[in-house]
Amino acid sequence: MPYDLHLDRNAANFTPLTPVAFIGWAATVYPDRVSGIYGDRLFTWRETYHRCRRLASALRKAGVIRNSTVSLMLANTPEMLEAHFAIPMAGGVINTLNTRLDAASIRFMLQHAETRVLITDTGFADTMRQAVAGLAITIIDVCDIPGARVGEFDYESFVASGDPDFDWQPPADEWDAIALSYTSGTTGDPKGVVTHHRGAYLAAIGNILAWSMGLFPVYLWSVPMFHCNGWCHAWAVAARAGTNVFLRKVEPLVMLDLIKAHGITHLGGAPVVHSMLLNAPLTSFEGIAHPVHAIIAGAAPPVAVIEAMENRGFRLYHVYGLTETYGPATMCMKHPEWDDMPSAERARLNGRQGVRFPTVEGLSVRDPATMAEVPADGETIGEVMFRGNMTMKGYLKNPSATATAFQGGWFHSGDLGVVHPDGYIKIKDRSKDIIVSGGENISSLEVEDVIHRHPAVLACAVVAAPDPKWGESPAAFIELREGYAATGEEILEHCRAHLARFKCPKQIVFGSVPRTATGKIQKYVLRERARSASAIDT
Repeated sequence: MPYDLHLDRNAANFTPLTPVAFIGWAATVYPDRVSGIYGDRLFTWRETYHRCRRLASALRKAGVIRNSTVSLMLANTPEMLEAHFAIPMAGGVINTLNTRLDAASIRFMLQHAETRVLITDTGFADTMRQAVAGLAITIIDVCDIPGARVGEFDYESFVASGDPDFDWQPPADEWDAIALSYTSGTTGDPKGVVTHHRGAYLAAIGNILAWSMGLFPVYLWSVPMFHCNGWCHAWAVAARAGTNVFLRKVEPLVMLDLIKAHGITHLGGAPVVHSMLLNAPLTSFEGIAHPVHAIIAGAAPPVAVIEAMENRGFRLYHVYGLTETYGPATMCMKHPEWDDMPSAERARLNGRQGVRFPTVEGLSVRDPATMAEVPADGETIGEVMFRGNMTMKGYLKNPSATATAFQGGWFHSGDLGVVHPDGYIKIKDRSKDIIVSGGENISSLEVEDVIHRHPAVLACAVVAAPDPKWGESPAAFIELREGYAATGEEILEHCRAHLARFKCPKQIVFGSVPRTATGKIQKYVLRERARSASAIDT
């Protein structure tokens, strides 16, 4: 065939895709635009690009080459963003560590990843000193807040030792690893999710397209950059020559002040972040006169949260994804006609996980046993599955887990959902969180959604508890808003007004709800509590 002859790839017509290229574009086209704001520190894209090249050069001198793991124990500070460009510039693999993990878990990850260089914030020195004891790792300290030093190098001195004109090159193969991200590891050791340059590039573009992100966004870092590489937003913001406003700790009043002071246009967070914002005094929202495009993800958000945020002027976009899909991979894309609907109906539609990003090739809900697609009836439950370039390479040093995840040519998410007639998917539960009561399936998310509508409820998680008659029954763990009160009987009556009786919780427990560092509720902890607790008569 003529199209197979004399039309080969060459340096002029093919370059491996990498999101690192976005910073070179921003620094060339908009060198004097502000790239970052952190307290009273301010950077331009020219300065950030030079610092990234210096850091890449210094890492190369420290022995970082292709497939060398560089681990990061950092908060959402400028150094974390710089590392997301500099490490792959040097050929290395980014390994971000959850800042709330214990020393033993971190030590496991450092050893499993064969970490060559560690960049750590002095704010985490106590934990990191235990984690690295006896390990042969080059350690660089970021002295962002007062704290003891762990390593032999100071970050600023280390960066200064590099070449600002370092001639970095894209990877020879866009399939090369760009990042290693460990899953939560709630049972057994965590799995190391390996992602590649091509996927990260497309994930960044996918965020831009799905979010309709124009030039010069002002992005507030309320998403932890250690979680799925900040949902690939660092690379997306560079591709739009935007401004990164750094946030070391999620504090609602601080966030609202930054939104007003810097004209924040975009931010993201798990439902708990949005709930925290909603719990702030109404007066703290005064002065926000511009639209704020806010992503909500990490767990299925209650409809009540979506509705309340919109009532405060935030344009909320519901996204869904996993570490294995580079973070968000679907969005509940809005339709203009939804604007004319009552707010409750609009919030219900926006509460779905939606449709795939333009850069995701396949999204499907299938029977995991037969791999047949479920009908688009909004009722038949199957497992949500993905395929395409925005799916991980696999799990590091874990071929059996990789093979299981990719059975049948699709990535199995472990999330159960339905497909509505309009093609939008809705997550019903994790496969392990479905409650089977007397042979009937109860979606814990459905019960949680109803409980969240009670005005006194800040957070809620529903899990299965042993039931001598029905096998299992719902148990609700509820965290109340500050200054509010509610009784178990009030919550139960609220549930009975919106749910079938068999779906109403048989146990109601008030108190703080345990969460991970990314805001996800730790249901495995609550399942253990429910199994060990006697039924609470409400």
